[in-house]
Amino acid sequence: MKFSTKREEVLAQIDRFDPAKYARSRNFITGGVSYLSPYLSRGFITVPQVVKRLKDRGIGLEQAEKFIQELAWREFYTRTWFQKGDAIFEDIRHPQEGIERFGIPKAVLESTTGIQALDRALKNFPETGYLHNHLRMYLAGTICNVAKYHWLEPAQWLYYHLLDGDLASNALSWQWCAGTFSNKLYYANQENINRYTGSQQRGTFLDLDYEDLPSQPAPDHLCRSVEAALPFTPPTTQPLVIQSDIPTYVYTHYTLDPTFHEGKEGNRILVLEPSHFAKHPMAPKTIEFILSLAENIPGIQVYYGEYADLNLKGIFRDHPINAHFQGIREVHPSLAPGLQGEFNSFFSFWNKLSRQLS
Repeated sequence: MKFSTKREEVLAQIDRFDPAKYARSRNFITGGVSYLSPYLSRGFITVPQVVKRLKDRGIGLEQAEKFIQELAWREFYTRTWFQKGDAIFEDIRHPQEGIERFGIPKAVLESTTGIQALDRALKNFPETGYLHNHLRMYLAGTICNVAKYHWLEPAQWLYYHLLDGDLASNALSWQWCAGTFSNKLYYANQENINRYTGSQQRGTFLDLDYEDLPSQPAPDHLCRSVEAALPFTPPTTQPLVIQSDIPTYVYTHYTLDPTFHEGKEGNRILVLEPSHFAKHPMAPKTIEFILSLAENIPGIQVYYGEYADLNLKGIFRDHPINAHFQGIREVHPSLAPGLQGEFNSFFSFWNKLSRQLS
């Protein structure tokens, strides 16, 4: 799958998307998924914008409930990040049970897990930067609950390579699978994997009934742990030219919406902070993708440095990534801006949200 970075092509992709096909087939790796996640993660398009374009086609909540619910998961994770900050990188609700190892299985990096559907996807993953959501769940369940690894380092490795890497969605999805952000551990057996990937593999360490999976010892080949190398290459930038008599609009790699104060005179700066990437590195292809998306914003300049060192009061869209920015903070786009409070589970959030959307 090749992801365009031209805005008109991304909007056309939204308008071609079939929510009914998505609802029927989204769990299959060849199913009718939207492929919008890299753009949503970067804030290049927002959840409300996508829902509005569906409504403009006469598609409401009833016809697109499964898809809108998936968008709501993203919003739920972002709300959790707003509320908990860096605590999303720690076990949130429960300590992870049964941890026997840290790092990441060497077999995952070498695409030799023994599960053919996973290995095929993992072999190409560093180049494509994309995995179907079901494959991500299979991977997390296998690493955390079968091979007994703590979730954090594998999650960091996955985030590094994902074009759609969103810190909240990624970390909290791993925690959901590992049982630290849910009430049970996620397992998938070989029968399930075969069904949704089209494989016909048998006789693997996952070819068991579900009730037998938790009691099985970790396969030897998954017990060899390594530390994944996650080198970060800073972008090449030019000195900024800032006019002091006009506003400065500030973007991050999570808030790259070209419609943000579109058409207004102002300096426009994409801020990429070294302190952030020291903690959360990204692969070169992802940085290249981000910079290419930014080219849709006329006159934008790229700044690799700390926001505080700019010594300005910028105008920016609120996001957990810029919680420390000083300036004029504008509301984060939301399906339900007035929905207040913390929610202990996605479905408690969805129950209230869906009533508002109706």
